[in-house]
Amino acid sequence: MTAPAPRRGAGVARDLAISAACILAPALAAAVAAHLLAGGSASGAAVAGAAAILLAVVAIRFVSTMRVRHGEARYRAIFERAGISMWREDWTAVAESVAELRRAGVADMESHFAARPDELRALKAKVFIKDVNGFTLEETGASGKEAYVGPLSRLLPDTDQTFVQWLVAFARGDRFFRSEAHVIAADGTERDTLFTAMLPGNVAEFADIVVTSLDITHYRQAQAGLMTAEADAARNSRIATANALTASIAHEVNSPLAAILANAQAAQRLLRPAALDVEEVGAALRDIVSQATRARDVVARLTAHFNRSPPQVSPVDVVHAARTANMLVEADLRRLGAVVHLAVEEDLPSVAADLIQVQQVFVNLLLNAAQAMAGRQGACDITVSMRGADEAVVVEVADNGPGVPAESRARIFEPFHSTRSDGMGLGLAICRNFVEAHGGEIRVDTAPGGGALFTFTLPIAAD
Repeated sequence: MTAPAPRRGAGVARDLAISAACILAPALAAAVAAHLLAGGSASGAAVAGAAAILLAVVAIRFVSTMRVRHGEARYRAIFERAGISMWREDWTAVAESVAELRRAGVADMESHFAARPDELRALKAKVFIKDVNGFTLEETGASGKEAYVGPLSRLLPDTDQTFVQWLVAFARGDRFFRSEAHVIAADGTERDTLFTAMLPGNVAEFADIVVTSLDITHYRQAQAGLMTAEADAARNSRIATANALTASIAHEVNSPLAAILANAQAAQRLLRPAALDVEEVGAALRDIVSQATRARDVVARLTAHFNRSPPQVSPVDVVHAARTANMLVEADLRRLGAVVHLAVEEDLPSVAADLIQVQQVFVNLLLNAAQAMAGRQGACDITVSMRGADEAVVVEVADNGPGVPAESRARIFEPFHSTRSDGMGLGLAICRNFVEAHGGEIRVDTAPGGGALFTFTLPIAAD
């Protein structure tokens, strides 16, 4: 373990000796030239002077070369010994494509590629991983750098939704970029990763971007476990509440129903010819009406109780709501193999809405689209488009799945109606209730590609 030290010392001594020679040689030649010139030998002085200049040039080039070599050695040492995964990547083709699009007048890269998902995939294949450091191999258990060197698309699955954000950052001229992504490790498993990089100022420097990678898989798993535990606790609480509510409703409604049944049976007996008693029959019927009214009032009271809280309306950035919803269900979308593309009109106004309810609408529509495409061969794309129209914002959620049969469209928003055998049929009913509660509307059509197209509107917030 101590053997390298003498070699490093010998190398330093050698470099110092050579550097000293490079300095002294031209100085000595210059002194000789001065001496010969003083002695009247002009030709000898000229030769010695030329030799001094040549030696000086050689010395400068040598020193420069040594500095470059030492700099590269120090950089390499830092790169290989860093206690974090580091990648060297060539993004030249992407930078050139983004620059060309900007020259063509394309300002919104996200919307541009949302309409062209195949172009986005082709562009991803042009990003090349040139090198990774030793920590990357040690952390992931890869046998060699060849497991990583090559096209980025080989390691970044199609379900990753962060690549387009790199393009947006390039187009904006950002100097720093950070994103969470999931990559395919050397052992074939998917890992959640936090990428960071300083972005170059010109296209030429995109040939060698250094990206740091932090594996956050275990953190995400712990976070998911905590969220699952919280969701289970909330679910158990809701079940307990629902059970208590059901018992209360049963108690409130069963009493008048029992009275209605008893009086109806009595009226049936009293209407027999042998026991006809008009007054008794009338009393039984009046009691039936009274108890039926009581049952109706119980239902009305419960309905009023649950509907008395109006939506918490405030100005909502519908784009932010869509992104948040996408993050909430990203794991489910990834499991189902679906990719979300966002196309937004510039200067989209805020809407007057309840943020939580708007997010829930997006969650339900995204999951429905992904589930409809599950098991489909080829790319599973979900395109979310937004634009302003009159006094509302129009949102379209399209997929390239099988679509909604015409015979199902009339009932698809009804509670407990589902086109899936394992579906409860509540998601779209909730969407309709939330949208209509805000004064909007929702409908389903056929997408241009043959899949389903859900369109809903929300009113623009007042200034």
